Amino acid sequence: MKRVIGTSMFLLLDGTKKVPIYDVESKTIGEVELPVIFNFPIRKDLIRRAFLAEFTARLQPKGRDPLAGKRTSARSLGVGLGIARVPRIPGLGRAAFVNSAVGGHLAHPPRVEKKIHERINKKEKKLATISALSATSIVEIVRNRGHIFSIEQLPVIIDDSVEDKISKTKEAKTFLEKIGIWQDIIRAKERTRIRAGKGKRRGRRYIEPRSILFITNNYNSPLARSIRNLPGVDIIEPWLVSVLHLAPGGEPGRLTMISYSSLEELSKRFSMVPEVV
Repeated sequence: MKRVIGTSMFLLLDGTKKVPIYDVESKTIGEVELPVIFNFPIRKDLIRRAFLAEFTARLQPKGRDPLAGKRTSARSLGVGLGIARVPRIPGLGRAAFVNSAVGGHLAHPPRVEKKIHERINKKEKKLATISALSATSIVEIVRNRGHIFSIEQLPVIIDDSVEDKISKTKEAKTFLEKIGIWQDIIRAKERTRIRAGKGKRRGRRYIEPRSILFITNNYNSPLARSIRNLPGVDIIEPWLVSVLHLAPGGEPGRLTMISYSSLEELSKRFSMVPEVV
């Protein structure tokens, strides 16, 4: 089976993927067939490019005052005095203005016009998000990314009732332990470490590995409030899911838990592609 996306044609992966649905007791209450977007081939090049585009979109252009380090009366004394010909402050004899002097201007300061944003086409960005979603269903890719779990089928699909019935972190821990993915949160906690370098005094003191991504219909649901402070956990609504969440660092295969209704929303969001057999 082939699908036409824009003017490009892509071969989908063979086979239909079915995964179990878990209730609040971590018991299987049925199976669901994953949407066709989970059969899309893993395009690491697209995912990496889309990640860089979304990551750099948050960067703010910065520059320097054109007169920084140049507001001085320093003038060179010229030759014949046996001293360097750098500009000096009258009456003090102290060097100024040049980039080698204390308080002088920078030789090559940052400029506002520097290109710091990676550009990407809208269709490529959508394809990258679909590809990153597809990677969350392949156990080998998720495990190679470093996640620790004992479940055999991914992504983890939960019944919508779980969002309302779990309201405490203790209950969420028991729920995740029974499913077999709590070990990944322990991994994130044990691997959290102090950053090397100046970043530790610039508001980013700790490096915290990414653990489980929860895709739920409501960011403020009881389940979301009970897990939002767990190490490495991210919570996102299906209409806001991007490569930043699905492939942190541009590396696909994040361990993901999706509510049943969120799975349907994802299918609707990316169902704009005509199908060709």
